Amino acid sequence: MLFAVQRAASIALVLLATTTLARAGERDRLNACKELVDRAAQAPEAGAVPGGAADDAELQKCRQMIKEWTLRDSRMSVDENGRPLR
Repeated sequence: MLFAVQRAASIALVLLATTTLARAGERDRLNACKELVDRAAQAPEAGAVPGGAADDAELQKCRQMIKEWTLRDSRMSVDENGRPLR
């Protein structure tokens, strides 16, 4: 019974994250991905989110997005509002 509830909750979480990513702007998607990766890090199995391969694929997409943003931000001289970083 508990497993079924956890599985349903994880499916709902993935659906929520997916729909959030579909509607959100770039910065909002980045923040949602950071939250998803943080939740995955707190899962009982290191790096695994309950729910299977679909969760793993979404997690990989989010990790790639975070990596790309980090690389992009490191090359920029202004923030998202146009203010100088240096």
